[in-house]
Parts: sequence; structure tokens; C-alpha cells
Amino acid sequence: MTISISRLYDDYSIATQRVRDLEAAGIPHSDISIIASNAENWHSGSAARASGTVDRDNDGVDDRAEGAATGAGIGAAAGGVAGLLAGLGVMAIPGLGPVVAAGWFASTAAVAAAGGAAGGIIGALSQAGIGDDDAHVYAEGIRRGGAVVTVRIPETDRAKVESILHHSAVNVWDRGLAYRKSGWKSFDPTLAPYTPDQVRNERNTYRRPAA
Repeated sequence: MTISISRLYDDYSIATQRVRDLEAAGIPHSDISIIASNAENWHSGSAARASGTVDRDNDGVDDRAEGAATGAGIGAAAGGVAGLLAGLGVMAIPGLGPVVAAGWFASTAAVAAAGGAAGGIIGALSQAGIGDDDAHVYAEGIRRGGAVVTVRIPETDRAKVESILHHSAVNVWDRGLAYRKSGWKSFDPTLAPYTPDQVRNERNTYRRPAA
């Protein structure tokens, strides 16, 4: 039986370290995905752009949608590179602004970016096995500068993967309560994405040492 496990992180650097840890533990990068806020433009060297069409093969069709249709992730579209993080690509998603993504979930997120996914990013997160209430917190976490790592694995690998993903992960229940205490109700894709200064302030609110 194959299951999906996801965790939210406040800082892309922590999320990318978890990806490296998973790969070092023998999890194929074809089974790992990451989607992270790029509000601070930390990933600026990608051939993909946060707006407009990504058409590397010049066939007139957005590569993100093609990748989604074929099951190929952004990393695969970048072509034959070693390690999931080497294939990071940038896209813009309503409510999140520019995000960096790679892996199998990135193709689902690309459909959301292109406006073709029912429910947008919430629908994409739900397809990754995240419950609806948690999906809103995950999406809001990305909007505020965070990152989500999602892994598809056999049930027998659950303990190993959860022990890796646990380090410095956000407690989604607690974070949802904190958001709601400030007046937040649910993720709203019509709101403006966070600015770099807002992201830094938000991250400082919850900052803790990386594991």
C-alpha cells in the first residue's frame, strides 16, 4: 500500500535539508516533492519564470501543463539532473505568488498555477492526501514564506520517513490555532501574496533552531 506523508516548514532551507535527508536515506527523488515560497527570490537561477509561459521545447504549450498531463514533475522537465533539488522550477500560484517546486506534486501544483485544478492549491494539496482543514493551513503557511515536503512511500517505510520529516516541522494544529487567533479563517487565493518583509516578520514570529 502506498501512502503520502506531508510536512510544513517555516523556512525553505529546513525543507530542502529534509529533502536531502530523505534522498540520503534511500528514498527515490521520484517519490519526493517540495513546494516553497519564493517571495524572497531565494531561487533566482531557474530557467522557469514566475510569470508568463514556460515553453522550453517551443511547441507552443506550457511545459508545466504538459508535465502535469504526463505525470512528469518540474524536475523532470529540467532534464536529467541528479537530485530532486537540482530540478527546482518557479511558477506563480494565485494567493501564494511565486513558488519553487520540484517532484511529482509539482506537476499537480502546475495545473493549479495554470488555473486548471479544481480548488486551486487547496485541491492540489488534497490530491496529495492532506485533509481539507490542514490543506488550508499548509497553503497559508506557504503564502507566509513556508515550504511543504510531500513523500509517496510504501506503508512499511512510514516510520523511517516520519522520523526524518519530523525535525523542525510545523505543528499544523497549533499553527492553525495561532492563525485563527489573529483573525484568519481560511486560505484565500484572492489575497495578495506576502512581501519579503512580511515573510521575514512572520518567520521571526515562529523561529526556532533548525534540527
